[in-house]
This record gives sequence, structure tokens and C-alpha cells, in this order.
Amino acid sequence: MSNQKLMGRPSPTAILNPRLDVNFKALFTQGTKESDAALQSFISAAIGRKIQSLKLDPNEPPADTPSQMQMSFDVAVTFDDGEKADIEIQGRDREYDFKARAEIQAARLLNNNAKKGANYGAKKVFQISVLNFHASRDDKSQVSRYTMKSQSGTELAGRLNVVFIDLLEIKKLFGTPVEQLTPLQKWGLFLSYADDGSKADYISQIAKSEEGIMEADRIAQRMSEEDANWFRQNSIDIARRDYNSTMEHYQQMGLEKGLKQGLEKGLRQGMQQGMQQGMQQGAQQKAVEAALVAIKDFGASPEAAAEKMGAPLDLVLEALKAARSSPAN
Repeated sequence: MSNQKLMGRPSPTAILNPRLDVNFKALFTQGTKESDAALQSFISAAIGRKIQSLKLDPNEPPADTPSQMQMSFDVAVTFDDGEKADIEIQGRDREYDFKARAEIQAARLLNNNAKKGANYGAKKVFQISVLNFHASRDDKSQVSRYTMKSQSGTELAGRLNVVFIDLLEIKKLFGTPVEQLTPLQKWGLFLSYADDGSKADYISQIAKSEEGIMEADRIAQRMSEEDANWFRQNSIDIARRDYNSTMEHYQQMGLEKGLKQGLEKGLRQGMQQGMQQGMQQGAQQKAVEAALVAIKDFGASPEAAAEKMGAPLDLVLEALKAARSSPAN
């Protein structure tokens, strides 16, 4: 059996992972009426207001090989009123400061939008990030919307906006009656569990309650029928696992090497310190013995003998007392 077949759809009902950036982007960039409806519904839920219409802006092509997995599969759009949004999904936490990254991305988007006018009437921009991790340890809200404000909370101009959608928090709502969910919560649950067959009935209820999600669900169903899409998803998964395994291997090697170096260094330091202590103790003992000779043979006082021989007086006195109490004396 070919590798292509082995990496195809695992079952007739299996759904591609919508949290994988390439699949997430594909849901919203089909260029069809249903795909546009799904995107419009999602953005409306994310920014908290109705979007009448929008158009996709040119962006990088989808990756065809695992070597391109590090590309940013964001979705760029312009609303009917000239405002812009950039949407992306991040399935795993990164080593860098994601909040700073989102702010910089939003600033770039605003800068590009401002170039179209001769004054400062640039339209608002939105950097929308769907996260499968917490962007902040201090703020674990289901959705966090940021803009520039003063210390008292007065908004500056409202042009630059950053939105974080926390799937980890929204997942906790699983099983909540569908009629009690907000549109954004429905989207979060759909993205979190659309590929989980054991939760298909609940996700189907959510899809039926929200037209945009219903369209996204239809697209996901069609995409999942193509083995090529599964081959791409599985290839990316394998590449990421290989990368993570390699990093873990090198980290372990680094820990082992560091431990070995630490032990060797500790042994060297211990031996050096032991030798130094031994030499010091040996020299001290010799000084005490010399002081005893000065006391016994030359009648020097313990204080004078200790000072002359460079021996601690207390040790000289202890040695003298032991010598005088010895049966041999």
C-alpha cells in the first residue's frame, strides 16, 4: 500500500483538524459564497459587531510541503467600510512573546492602511488571533479585546485593535445548551471539536444554530473527502513531531552534558578544595608539633611558642594537655 493511501482519510466520517493553520485558512478562503459567509460570521463574532460585507486581500499561497510549515497562514480581509482585519490561528504556544507579536502585526496593518490617505483618517484595523493556549497568565478570558487607552481608560483613537480568542477557556463550555451560547462561543467550540467524532452530535447542533458555522461545517466536510488534504495535514503533523522530538533530544543531550560537566567541575573543585584543606591542616599540625618542641625542650611559654611557630594557641594548648596526660610522660 502506498504512503499516500496510508496517510489518507482514516475513516469515512473523519474531519480535518480546523485548528491546523492550513485547514483554518482553507475554511475561509475558498472564494465561494459559503466561505465568505463563514468568514463574515466569524469576524462579526470576534469583533462584536455585524459585518455587512468583506473581500479577501492577496496573501501568501497555502503550503504544499512540510518544509513550508513555518509560513504564516493568516487570512487578510477588508470590510466594506475600508477597515481591515488579519486573522490567524495558533495551535501551540511559542517561545516568543505572542502578545508583543500581535501588537506589532496590528501596527504594521494600521501603517499599511494609513498610507492610502493623505491625512490621519485611516480606518480601524483588527489583529484577530485564535489561540489554543493562554496568551496571558493573568488574563484567561474567553475573548480579550485590546486597544490603546490612557491610564484612566479613555480610548485614544480606536484605530489599532488586537483580539485574542482563547479556545482553552471556551472548551470548558462543552455541553452547554446551544441556545445559551454566544456566536463567538459557538465558533470556539466548533473549531475545538469539529474533528472529534465523539462530539459530532453536539457540534452538529451548534452548526445548525449558526448559518456561518453551518457553511464552515459543509466546507470542512468537503475538504475532508480529499485524501490530498489528509496527506498534507499528516505530513505537517509528522514534520512537527519530528521537530519536537529533535528539540527534546537535543535538550536532553544538553541536560546530560550540563550535568556531566557540572559533576566533573564539582569533583575538580572538591579535589582542589580537599587538597588545599589537607595541606592547610598538615601545615597546621606541623606548626603545633614545633610549638610543643619549643615548650618542652626550650622552656618557651605556650603563647610564645604558638606565635613563633604560627600555630593556633588553642590547638597548642590542647596538644600540650594531651601530651602531659599521656602515660608515656
